[in-house]
Amino acid sequence: MKISREVKTAILVLSGIALFIYLFSFLKGDDIFSNTQTYYTEFDYNALPPSAPVTVKGNRIGKVEDISYDFDSGKTKVSFSVDPKLKFSKNSKVRLYPTGLMGGNALAIIDANDGQLAKPGDFIQSEIKKGLMSSMERDLPKVTEGLDTTLRSADTLVNSLNALVIDDSENGLKNTIAELNSTLKSFKSLSYSIQGVVNENDKKIAAILDNFTEVSKTLSELSTELKEAGLSTTVEDLNKTLESMQSLLASIDNGEGTIGKLLKDDALYKNLEGASKEMELLLLDIKLHPARYRRILSKKEIPYTPPTEDQKN
Repeated sequence: MKISREVKTAILVLSGIALFIYLFSFLKGDDIFSNTQTYYTEFDYNALPPSAPVTVKGNRIGKVEDISYDFDSGKTKVSFSVDPKLKFSKNSKVRLYPTGLMGGNALAIIDANDGQLAKPGDFIQSEIKKGLMSSMERDLPKVTEGLDTTLRSADTLVNSLNALVIDDSENGLKNTIAELNSTLKSFKSLSYSIQGVVNENDKKIAAILDNFTEVSKTLSELSTELKEAGLSTTVEDLNKTLESMQSLLASIDNGEGTIGKLLKDDALYKNLEGASKEMELLLLDIKLHPARYRRILSKKEIPYTPPTEDQKN
């Protein structure tokens, strides 16, 4: 069957018109071949662009289909379509939120998760999330007032610093900076000197560290040996001995026992002192008259003559 040129031309024109309609709808955000479900909501004002996205947890699942003004209620009615696979509660919220810093809004479905599923054509309650620009616009007078005060303070500070920098007096900032620079140079030179000393004595420092390690190891072994040798028992015995000595000294101080009586009895002290003096006189007499004591065994009595002061000396 041969198709005439007129039929071919008509088919081509109709195909072009269909393609144009599809491309136009696609550019508008409409997909004539898609299977979607439509729901409705409303806002106090219109802040949505045509074909604005509808998201769930940041994922796009639909778009705004139509925006119209209700003259009876004075509100903006919005119809939006979502993927039929999406199941959400009819008590959910449709949130209007900003998608960028400088503008642009979208809708987000905040699911209530109460098991009461929404059906196509249901009305969903709405809410609005304020954007950064809206908050700044509300707080801008306070911000500008505080900024003005801050700028005035900054200007005063800059003027003070400027006056300090151009001060050529002895206490000027330039002289201070110059002295600080000189100090830093001296410190840098000192650090280089210290580094040189360390480099020259690197082996000695390493040997000292090795010796310190060996000493630490020796001390550790010594402490272990002392612990194994029963040092704690020895210290405990020494403590008991000191307690006994303390008790003994206390009894002596109280005049108890022989030593205590020797130290505390004044009469005994005086008797000992007298006996000591008599013993001293006896020894002195033996020294002066030895013949007298040689004749003791003889029955001749030699009378006792007290020594003079010169003889005592």
